[in-house]
Amino acid sequence: MDEMKNLSTLLLLIFVSGVSASHGVFSVKYRYAGRERSLSDLKAHDDRRQLRILAGVDLPLGGGGRPDGVGLYYAKIGIGTPSKDYYVQVDTGSDIMWVNCIQCIECPRTSSLGMDLTLYNVQDSVTGKLVPCDQEFCYEVNGGPLSGCTANMSCPYLEIYGDGSSTAGYFVKDIVQYDRVSGDLRTTSANGSVTFGCGARQSGDLGSSNEEALDGILGFGKSNSSLISQLAATGKVKKIFAHCLDGVNGGGIFAIGHVVQPKVNMTPMIPNQPHYNVNMTAVQVGHDFLDLPIEVFEAGDWKGAIIDSGTTLAYLPEMVYEPLVSKIISQQSDLKVHTVRDEYTCFQYSGSVDDGFPNVTFHFENSVFLKVYPQEYLFPFEGLWCIGWQNSGMLSRDKRNMTLLGDLVLSNKLVLYDLEHQAIGWTEYNCSSSIKVQDEQTGTVHLIGSHSIYSASSLNAQWCITLLLLSTLLHRLVY
Repeated sequence: MDEMKNLSTLLLLIFVSGVSASHGVFSVKYRYAGRERSLSDLKAHDDRRQLRILAGVDLPLGGGGRPDGVGLYYAKIGIGTPSKDYYVQVDTGSDIMWVNCIQCIECPRTSSLGMDLTLYNVQDSVTGKLVPCDQEFCYEVNGGPLSGCTANMSCPYLEIYGDGSSTAGYFVKDIVQYDRVSGDLRTTSANGSVTFGCGARQSGDLGSSNEEALDGILGFGKSNSSLISQLAATGKVKKIFAHCLDGVNGGGIFAIGHVVQPKVNMTPMIPNQPHYNVNMTAVQVGHDFLDLPIEVFEAGDWKGAIIDSGTTLAYLPEMVYEPLVSKIISQQSDLKVHTVRDEYTCFQYSGSVDDGFPNVTFHFENSVFLKVYPQEYLFPFEGLWCIGWQNSGMLSRDKRNMTLLGDLVLSNKLVLYDLEHQAIGWTEYNCSSSIKVQDEQTGTVHLIGSHSIYSASSLNAQWCITLLLLSTLLHRLVY
């Protein structure tokens, strides 16, 4: 496999060698806006995503990305001078930002999501530059100098995913446009210079056959190649961001900055992990704690629980999943449980699920807990109620018995990622309201709210959210 990847990298080098050497707001839209959630759709999304983030792809080369058009949220950003609009997926599980380029082979040209797709051309931008092989960024993302890649050649990137699809191209550096927060619910235009991937070849789910395609991906992962890390390296931001996804009305907030309201309790990240992993200590169903050994939350190389807003459901080790589901079902003695499509645990129930079933609470290090209500973990599906918890013991060997917590448990909570202190926290919150952030220079506090954006698509505008990049209002979080 390594030999094949090296050969592919060499072929990519030959291909690309012909190429000449604060505060801010991105508007983000929900892919499933105005559509009834289907458990099959959500599960299919997660199946594709897990092939990417958990297939052993070496970070920071974009492993953890979901550049397949099935992501939940996407942002409209401006790139280049003059600026052109691009629609990119917003993903806390991937690192590099990349967009499809003018040289792209088998790249999508249209999208059923309702926007015009744009191919980036570095020669059309006054501020666009190729990134040569002898630059530090190229060394870092490739783990050192690439054999056959010389100073007069463009630095390549190559990702081969677990499902056989791939994205390949070369790195460029250009201006990314965003909106700086200038006051309560006010913004002004700002920009930053960012190195990102220029997609030249796509295959599999990333190619032209993907009807729900986007222009690329906007990575908010942990590595130095991610957007937040690059902006932080220039002093534009601190490495702190938060999201609040409204699971009731749709929409929410995605912000970088020192959030002073609401207050958030934090739990430490597990070090030396490629994703946002935290130590889970217990699982509570209603008033009862499940009798679980602590080592159940550590599956092979994937330590603790992975917090990932790009995954729709929640995946639990079999030793957690089975007693959890049994406890939930036991709350109603007359339930007739069905297995739908050989994988979904479903039943008929005419009452209020919040009254009839227990809350599920996950406990973490530092006495931090995360409560999930029945209306959040139960899904209407083909006239039944189905349980959203998924058994990771049924996944492939390398992902078996992992703990992966996605939007099923993260919705209706402000989730704060503090990379400066290597900690994550959350609190229940009304995500259709506002949060408060503090200006680092003046100490003043500004309101940041959820917003809707205009779209040419038929998607319901109430499912829009605004991604707020707070470039200069940032302050070190103390807790």
